[in-house]
Formats: sequence, C-alpha cells, structure tokens
Amino acid sequence: MTNSKKDDIYNIIGKNIKKYRKREGITQRKLAENLLLSDSFIAKLESVTPQTISIDTLLLIANELNEPIVSFFDESVMEESQKKDK
Repeated sequence: MTNSKKDDIYNIIGKNIKKYRKREGITQRKLAENLLLSDSFIAKLESVTPQTISIDTLLLIANELNEPIVSFFDESVMEESQKKDK
C-alpha cells in the first residue's frame, strides 16, 4: 500500500468519526472523555493530517458512537466532502 493510499484510509476513517460523532450530538472533548482519550487525539483523527489508530481504539469509538466498525471505512464520506467544497 502506498503512502497516499494509506493516508486516504486514515482520512476516510477520520471523516467518518466526525460524521458519526456529530450525528450523536457530542463534542470531540466529550467523546475523548468517555473513552479516556485526549481531545487532541480525536481532533487529529478528524483532521486532514493522517493520524494512525489501532483497531482496538477504533472499535471503542465505534461502540461509543453506536456504529458498526465497518461504517468507518465507508469511502462515500469523501464524495460528500468534495460536494460540500464545491
């Protein structure tokens, strides 16, 4: 997997975390507190800067946001983001 492809998957995961977090109506800080993570970690995950995440941590986030873990790999979030930018 090239760096670009690897960065893309982290970007997809981050955008989906943000989407589902907002849908649940909670802040980055509240999500971080609930999971005993730092709010800066959540912010980095949701930013365009690639941030690695373990499957265990992603599963914790998925459970907290009431989403199956596979939802965080949904690439359609990138298309939605591009439409908003236009």
